[in-house]
Amino acid sequence: MPIEVNGKTLETDEEGYLANLSDWSPEVAEAMAKADGQELTDAHWEVINFLREYYEEYQIAPAVRVLTKAIGKKLGADKGNSKYLYELFPYGPAKQACKYAGLPKPTGCV
Repeated sequence: MPIEVNGKTLETDEEGYLANLSDWSPEVAEAMAKADGQELTDAHWEVINFLREYYEEYQIAPAVRVLTKAIGKKLGADKGNSKYLYELFPYGPAKQACKYAGLPKPTGCV
């Protein structure tokens, strides 16, 4: 089910993750969030940008426990906890945030 962003059709898998990671842009993230009925705030972008950097370094999309721990280390305990992350990404911080970040579905996520 492809998505349309800026007049360009981008391929996604059956769960809405980008088929080609290089198709990602902030506009793609905005379009995906809008489709989910969400508006991305600075707090969302902080997590999305963190995930993109994490993926660049480790070549893997982190599962929620790893994500929570890594965010806590980098951004502080007030942000590195499940409650905060689920408030931002109610469909699952790892799954939803990775999708918006243009990353593959995290390993171990159902």
